Amino acid sequence: KSVEMHHEALQEAVPGDNVGFNIKNVSVKELRRGYVAGDSKLNPPKGAADFTAQVIVLNHPGQISNGYTPVLDCHTAHIACKFSEIKEKVDRRTGKSTEDNPKAIKSGDAAIVILVPTKPMCV
Repeated sequence: KSVEMHHEALQEAVPGDNVGFNIKNVSVKELRRGYVAGDSKLNPPKGAADFTAQVIVLNHPGQISNGYTPVLDCHTAHIACKFSEIKEKVDRRTGKSTEDNPKAIKSGDAAIVILVPTKPMCV
């Protein structure tokens, strides 16, 4: 029926736009935060089994190692994701690798990690 961004009507939305929209025969009660819309016939959205992310640990007591499962915010989703593998520590400014396969990371560290969502999540 309609697409809006910040209460203004849009003719179309592009990837990355955070929009609101009305759909015929779908109640607002059927939709939840983090849901993703797409073309079910042409290219349907799929939940990621896992994904690689660059993380920066801002303020965390102790160390983070494989198996740690914090709640992450990705777009508007709010889902627990398990640290499956800490692949490498990286320099937080340059992104260059400083250590391969570290046992743990701590506050101030940046790292490339593989995360596994506990529920389906589009990244």
